[in-house]
Amino acid sequence: MNKGQPIYRAYSQYLVEKYGEKVYKLPIKLPITCPNRDGKLGTGGCTFCAEGGTVFENLPDYGSVKQQIKNIRKQIKGKYKANKYIAYFQKFSNTYMPIDAFKTYVEDAVTDDIVEIAISTRPDCIRKEYLEFLSDLRMRTGIDISFELGLQTVNYHTLNKINRGHTLGEFIDAVLAIKKYKFEICVHLILNLPWDNMDDVIENAKVISALGLEQVKLHALCIMENTMMGEQYKAGKIKLISVEEYKERVITFLEYLYPDIVIQRLIGRAPKEDSLFVNWNMSWWKIRDEIHEQMRSSGRYQGKKADYLGGKSLG
Repeated sequence: MNKGQPIYRAYSQYLVEKYGEKVYKLPIKLPITCPNRDGKLGTGGCTFCAEGGTVFENLPDYGSVKQQIKNIRKQIKGKYKANKYIAYFQKFSNTYMPIDAFKTYVEDAVTDDIVEIAISTRPDCIRKEYLEFLSDLRMRTGIDISFELGLQTVNYHTLNKINRGHTLGEFIDAVLAIKKYKFEICVHLILNLPWDNMDDVIENAKVISALGLEQVKLHALCIMENTMMGEQYKAGKIKLISVEEYKERVITFLEYLYPDIVIQRLIGRAPKEDSLFVNWNMSWWKIRDEIHEQMRSSGRYQGKKADYLGGKSLG
């Protein structure tokens, strides 16, 4: 690792490189659900997901997309002096609604200072008519389109245990479909799910690299009241790793991840209210900073062990 070389490819710097200045996300929430909550594929949702989903930002009450953008832009602009934004359709599965409603919501996000629209959804909710519409929108407006896909882990046994309602196969299928339209993809992962080990962490990095995904967002597992996982936690049926092990998993994941993949975050934020376990009772930024320090002091960096594709393992 050369002196001054970044330890990983940070999202904030990537946005500056792409758009020429700082860009901030404006999270938008819609009155929608997921197919493993409403009975289509299952009920109850993911075992870690609370009734309101896994969105923890302090968002205003539901309103029109234009009103939400206006309100959140006002908050951010005063604090960060931002001039460009990403409209982030964040909560639940945003492509799991009628296509006409989807078109209306997304069209309402098109304003002069929106440079990108990010669509958060599940891998099994990717359909051609939605992709065709977004491709046309990009052509008409010049606004970039990206997807944020919740995967959580490549371990399909764990996916079944957390009631995801899909397997790794559906994720790969979604990635291939989205890539036909040249939209960037950010995958969400939880590196400390109770049934995963370091082999799963490394395989996460390898699969993401092999698929050529552009971005990754890491979360530490948050256990909330009134969830199935919350009941498992209180009953002592699941055990969580230590914060030291979590930091080691993040660093190892980055070492096996190809260096051109952008890292949106290393650990998520979550509220203390109604929570049973959040980030080992530590500030998310403290854990992030300790990961940074450990990587710098030990000479570890993103891509250091990414030598396994294209026959490279044979030497």
